[in-house]
Amino acid sequence: MKKLNLKDVSQYVEQNIGTFHQKRIQSLNSLKLSKVLKRKNPYLFKAKFVLTAEQIIRGIVDAHISSSEEGIFGDWLEGLAIFINEKVYEGKKSGIVGIDLEFDNDDRRYIVNIKSGPNWGNSSQIAKMVTDFKTAKRTLRTSNSQLNIVAINGCCYGKDNRPDKGDYFKYCGQEFWKFISGNANLYTQIIEPLGYKAKEKNDVFVKSYSQMINKSLHKNE
Repeated sequence: MKKLNLKDVSQYVEQNIGTFHQKRIQSLNSLKLSKVLKRKNPYLFKAKFVLTAEQIIRGIVDAHISSSEEGIFGDWLEGLAIFINEKVYEGKKSGIVGIDLEFDNDDRRYIVNIKSGPNWGNSSQIAKMVTDFKTAKRTLRTSNSQLNIVAINGCCYGKDNRPDKGDYFKYCGQEFWKFISGNANLYTQIIEPLGYKAKEKNDVFVKSYSQMINKSLHKNE
């Protein structure tokens, strides 16, 4: 185990946070409003007292942004977590289906499935994760039958007061970042670097957002 250098974390964020903002804009530009509108219930707009084209368009765009950003940023945080773990425990991105991270610590092999927040899936999705964990254990033990393997569902934010789920452990928020780094304060220490050029990047996004709204309104004039 090596001590984490926070300068490495800051440098990683500065070099890679632009990818998150770029994907936000790409997701926004990929939205086809005409196709979405065809799937919407027109009676619902009336029931919600949505009276103008701008209200309808903004509602659709905002809903798209909300759902897509969660996934985009979750993927980005997964990359950050793997980077940090590699620095401390020499972990690596796993090549096994359903496993995001593998690393060794205290004579244990940890296999980690990383999610954005604690409420990420329904019962069938959780069952699939458990199946993936069991398959991964069998795969890893083909080369070392004595390998002590621990399965972890790691969530980048949130809290779970009952981490022992039987087939796996669930670490959320502060506990997750501590688990992958050995640093109990990392959960708050990464907040400042995440704001690198945030206003500048967000201004570009807001410009793209406004252009989409205005373009859509002109089409409907």
